[in-house]
Amino acid sequence: MTDERMALLDLVEKEADGDLVREMLAFAAERLMELEVEAATGAPKGARSAARTTQRNGYRERAWETRAGRIDLAIPKLRKGSYFPSFLEPRRTAEKALVAVIQEAYVHGVSTRAVDDLVRAMGGAGVSKSQVSRLCAEIDERVQAFLARPLEGAWPYLWLDATYIRVRDAGRIVSRAVIIAVGVNEDGRREVLGVHAGHSEAEVFWTDFLRSLADRGLRGVKLVVADDHKGLRAAARRVFDATQQRCRVHWARNALAHVPPKSRAAVAAMLKTIFAQESKAEAETQWDAVADALRDKNDRLGAMMDASREDVLAYMDFPREHWAQIASTNPLERVNKEVKRRSDVVGIFPNDDAIIRLVGALMIEQNDEWAVARRYMGLESLARISNTDNHRLPAVAA
Repeated sequence: MTDERMALLDLVEKEADGDLVREMLAFAAERLMELEVEAATGAPKGARSAARTTQRNGYRERAWETRAGRIDLAIPKLRKGSYFPSFLEPRRTAEKALVAVIQEAYVHGVSTRAVDDLVRAMGGAGVSKSQVSRLCAEIDERVQAFLARPLEGAWPYLWLDATYIRVRDAGRIVSRAVIIAVGVNEDGRREVLGVHAGHSEAEVFWTDFLRSLADRGLRGVKLVVADDHKGLRAAARRVFDATQQRCRVHWARNALAHVPPKSRAAVAAMLKTIFAQESKAEAETQWDAVADALRDKNDRLGAMMDASREDVLAYMDFPREHWAQIASTNPLERVNKEVKRRSDVVGIFPNDDAIIRLVGALMIEQNDEWAVARRYMGLESLARISNTDNHRLPAVAA
């Protein structure tokens, strides 16, 4: 070990100069952020490059609490997408949760061979149940506090989407529906509002979840965006009395499933003409024209279009500036991909608590990233839907 490194270790251990340690940490953090942003943008700061994918857009201030004291960070912002430093504490929460879930599976003897290999790689061979319990308790406390926090103000838009995770239940391996709820508040900010795991997507499952959100203060919901689940439709109508938007992307996939493979490209092009219209009235007219054109060769597709028009075009009753975000559950696509990526590492979860532990920790991270990102929706357009009847909302930009 070099003399310089030994001197640095002595300085940190003895805490001889807290200011110097903070300055060194601040310098290291700044350099790390610059390297991460350079990788995210594809080019160094101020450099011209054909490989650049986005531009910087100023900085946001954030306090970083360390053992050496508080450090004020200037986190770079991007014009497209968002950036969150990898070294901040929230980023490690999901890693701890992943370790906890893997170790719990190992201790209970229900892990797969891949999980066993991961535990050994993490130095987890011989891990005790008491060690796992302490780690799980630490994560669970934070996750439960996050998922039970009060929801203040009005939330005009609510997205709901389900992903499926395998779990052991009474000696069998079953598939659990894991629901993630995301909302946008009157300030245009996105937040993860809740996570729930259950046996199915029946009406009672959705009702319990939505009522738990309402009990925490969720109100002012104007539009619920989700896939076509009959249980969800009934529950959302009962709990929030809100307009329901059927995910346009999932609907199109279902529609094309009724079409022979050789004709799908042509039918997809016809369906796109509906959503390219400038107003809901024009979209409804085009919808009917496309349905009639397809009905001659495909009665099932025509009947499907007749039954789903209002649900799929509901988003057009809202401000046009929001159409791209509220027409589908695509805003949750990145979140669900991250959940699947982490859950695939575990393979089979030992119990439902382990699912909530890992998914909840991931949602804490996601919430932190959204908190420092730019507004998801503009205040002016959101103001037009406040205290307004859902069916009388202006659909054109101001």
